[in-house]
Amino acid sequence: MRALDIMTTPPVSVHPSTSVRDAIALLSERGYAGLPVVDDDGRVVGIFTEADALNYGMDASGELRVDAMMSTPVEVANAETHVTELARRMLADGLRCMPVVTDGVLVGVISRHDLLRPLVRSDDTIATHVRALLDDYSGKRDGWHVTVSGGAVTISGAFADEAERAVAAALARTVLGVTTVETNFATSGVTS
Repeated sequence: MRALDIMTTPPVSVHPSTSVRDAIALLSERGYAGLPVVDDDGRVVGIFTEADALNYGMDASGELRVDAMMSTPVEVANAETHVTELARRMLADGLRCMPVVTDGVLVGVISRHDLLRPLVRSDDTIATHVRALLDDYSGKRDGWHVTVSGGAVTISGAFADEAERAVAAALARTVLGVTTVETNFATSGVTS
């Protein structure tokens, strides 16, 4: 699963010339942890976070622009970045949100909330998506049984060989909300 699969889009952002008060209003009204600050070409030049807003509130001296209070440099992710890498970077750096860019232009925002959402996806929904992928792969030959419990997927049935078993497991891992995948040969009892 990649950033583009779970990011919030379209992203809400502010311009460097936006007033700090307007940015704080956006943060509080929408419940965001941070707002990407983008230039006229849509490129991320900073981020205005709750911490920046609190610093402004403690030192409110006149009407400041966002570019005077924003955090720089800002860490961004590519739309193709895998969610495990996003989670690792966000935890390691204490980030609550991260702008997502394609060719340097803002296309979305990832928050910790976005990373949590796949963890609570319905098992029935996950099973339906896994079955659809397996049906597409196998030409609907109906040889596998899929069960899901707490995001843990088990695929049972007759696989042509080890390679087919590995492909079925890899396909299941691409489904949003899957935590682990186990495959069982119906006849040989091999488990992975």
